Amino acid sequence: MISLRYHVVSIAACFLALAIGVVLGSTALNGSLLSGLSNEKSDLGKQVSDLQGQNSAVNARLADADSFSGSVGPKIVAGALDKRTVVLVTTEEAKPADRDALKQLITQSGATVTGEVQLTEAFADPAKADQLRQVVTRLQPAGVQFPTAGDPGTLAGALLGSVLLLNKDTANQQSSPDELAAALGGLTDGGFVKPSQNVRPAQLGIVLSGGQAVGDGAGDRAATIARFATQMDRSGAGTVLAGDTGSADGTGPIGVVRADTSATSILSTVDNVDSAAGRITAILALQEQLDGGSGRYGIAGNAQSPAPGVKPSGS
Repeated sequence: MISLRYHVVSIAACFLALAIGVVLGSTALNGSLLSGLSNEKSDLGKQVSDLQGQNSAVNARLADADSFSGSVGPKIVAGALDKRTVVLVTTEEAKPADRDALKQLITQSGATVTGEVQLTEAFADPAKADQLRQVVTRLQPAGVQFPTAGDPGTLAGALLGSVLLLNKDTANQQSSPDELAAALGGLTDGGFVKPSQNVRPAQLGIVLSGGQAVGDGAGDRAATIARFATQMDRSGAGTVLAGDTGSADGTGPIGVVRADTSATSILSTVDNVDSAAGRITAILALQEQLDGGSGRYGIAGNAQSPAPGVKPSGS
């Protein structure tokens, strides 16, 4: 007869065998799994190391190329803007190092920088748009006709273009020294600009921006700068809007300009002014502006070529 004790011992033996099987099976599985993960980690580590090496090599080549461009830049632009004058307008995001290097190259091209006007953060602030529009309208020089477009960027471009740029046909001043002083003084009092000492009108202009606009109202701020630069171009013999690659996307001033065919037909843009090659391109683009040409230059996807007269890669 099978006793109760026999049943208990049998059931216990079954559970013990099951537990031993699970332990042995999981141990073998874990060993195989850990071995596979270890091999995969080793492969990924090698890939990361290879990519880091390639990245270092590319960065070294870029640094060498930029160093070379910087060394030959003065020779390339020499005489490009001989006896011309250039006024520089910078945004709040523009890098001082880019500004200083660009000013030096302008001088090496044979041109004279007649002054600098920095646009403050308030200039492109959507919350200050109505105030800027009122100040600009009040400061309109006598005899200067403003465009019908009522956005503050266009109106400010018309005002500063009329006082900072010479007439493209006669090279004469479009406004009086008093009107120039009044315009800069009024915009300074309103907190919209910071001009350098003794700013004088010039034949050409460069609007130097920074990178990609971020934060609330980024698109509106970029559009204000884009429209300002476009209207400045219409006001004189030529203007170039320059920035780094980040400004060439849809939320940057250059990106806004490049999305507008009416703007790109007159205003030149350079999206890599943070490099020696980009600064050379900006000077060559100003020279092209004098001849009535324009283009989208740089390394961003929406650039047409690296520089005036240079075919894009793969063409």
